[in-house]
Amino acid sequence: VQLQASGGGLVQAGGSLRLSCAASGRAFSTYATGWFRQAPGKEREFVAAITWRGSNTYYADSVKGRFTISRDNAKSTVYLQMNSLKPEDTAVYYCADGNGGGVRTHSGYPYWGQGTLVTVSS
Repeated sequence: VQLQASGGGLVQAGGSLRLSCAASGRAFSTYATGWFRQAPGKEREFVAAITWRGSNTYYADSVKGRFTISRDNAKSTVYLQMNSLKPEDTAVYYCADGNGGGVRTHSGYPYWGQGTLVTVSS
């Protein structure tokens, strides 16, 4: 599967962005799909994940209540709606397709997209 993340950009603090992750080559796996982010000089961290049917969602504490993950399997697309953005949300955001491993860990995702940059100005 190839994953294409899009929707990043520059936004002021308090603003919103919606990221999209489109799968091609084949559909998403029947496991979870996740979003991770990596800020300059920091390790890549878990942001959110959603199971294949969308029945379960998972969030990092730092984004809970502000970000919402969703998916449209008919369009082979997973979304990350980001509201009330903060400067500390600035990072490259990556989507990843899971293999049934831990939804909050890198090892649970063998397939990764190229990332989209989100910059939040204060």
